Amino acid sequence: MEKFWFILLSLVLSYASSEASQCSIKGLPLVRNISELPQDNYGRAGLSHITVAGSVSHGMKEVEVWLQTFSPGSRTPIHRHSGEEVFVVLKGSGTLYLASSSHEKYPGKPQEYFIFSNSTFVIPVNDVHQVWNSNENEDLQMLAIISRPPIKVYVTSLPPSFCTSIFAVTMLFRTLLLYSYLWIETFAPPTLLNMLSRFIYNDWSMPHTAAKLKFPYFWDEQCLQEHVKDEL
Repeated sequence: MEKFWFILLSLVLSYASSEASQCSIKGLPLVRNISELPQDNYGRAGLSHITVAGSVSHGMKEVEVWLQTFSPGSRTPIHRHSGEEVFVVLKGSGTLYLASSSHEKYPGKPQEYFIFSNSTFVIPVNDVHQVWNSNENEDLQMLAIISRPPIKVYVTSLPPSFCTSIFAVTMLFRTLLLYSYLWIETFAPPTLLNMLSRFIYNDWSMPHTAAKLKFPYFWDEQCLQEHVKDEL
């Protein structure tokens, strides 16, 4: 046990002395230029994703805001999550697929909705959905606002030796925040996982119990693993 805490303390000190990166919320200006924010497809062809305001990257606690652009023919996975999601279509057009029977054993045949520039729509909690750029001639760009950001970690107790230093306790909490996803994936009960994560489906007939858990999500992985990779 002493060896464990020695290693953990070493990680804390290493984290405290590491240089700031794009994943650090320190020093972020109040007003930011969206064109200067990190943009990537995160391994998904046809996608351009920008986290305008995020839990991991900007310290948001209640909502996240994304700017996403889909090239013709590209789409989101079939998925669900336990947060409400609001979309605003900035340009282009496409198709929203929404399964109204998501609370059955499997999503079932989805309803199709035409989405277009200057339109908006809301995804209810845990309804399975997919957005598809079905327009062959132009990109589909949307602003997405989603509730219940992915990371909520509460530390209820700490070893007495750490309580002697407020600085150590604070840095320990921040380090545990980065490492928490490893614990969640391994030990957290299904109810908690459903609160923090989203589930991906191969098709609309796939049972909910067979859906693939994705946590952390694609654009949170880098920041959550940035310091972990250096120490493993």
